[in-house]
Amino acid sequence: MSEMNYETNRLRLRRFELEDAGQVQALAGDVEIARTTLFIPHPYPDGVAETWIESTHQNIEAGTSYAFAMIHKETNLLIGAMTIGVTRHHDRGELAYWIGKPYWNQGYGTEAAARVMQYGFEQLGLNRVWAAAMTKNPGSSNIMKKIGMQYEGLFKEHVNKWDVYEDLVFYGLSKRDYEKMMEK
Repeated sequence: MSEMNYETNRLRLRRFELEDAGQVQALAGDVEIARTTLFIPHPYPDGVAETWIESTHQNIEAGTSYAFAMIHKETNLLIGAMTIGVTRHHDRGELAYWIGKPYWNQGYGTEAAARVMQYGFEQLGLNRVWAAAMTKNPGSSNIMKKIGMQYEGLFKEHVNKWDVYEDLVFYGLSKRDYEKMMEK
């Protein structure tokens, strides 16, 4: 397993620990978080955060997914999750994330996404990193744009969330384009 402790300007990115479960449940349990993510339940039942955290450890050991707890350096509080899921056969990674509502529109997602994308290309040796967002979540798409990902398309009514078919936008970046971007 590769090292998973990184810093950005304002954040520490590390593995999730069981002690984070209460904060995960409180932040991810907000209906606004669940509304624009595929796998976060609402209401958020007791015990789900602990089970999820344990699964993140198993995924890291298996090399299939790397979930980073986004910790605010000054307050030491959890503010969200930034994950890169890996498809090794194709050397690609999918960024997926949620940011606690009190921390929206402050640039934390962009800061963490840029660092985890770098981790994917430079530590994991990926050839491509991509992400998708529901069209009703423009904040998520903005994060993708700000870290240099390119718009790749719209999938109409691609997922079913709470009995509504939602459109997804896809963004991505190849290692070649990432390296060109880093040269500038």
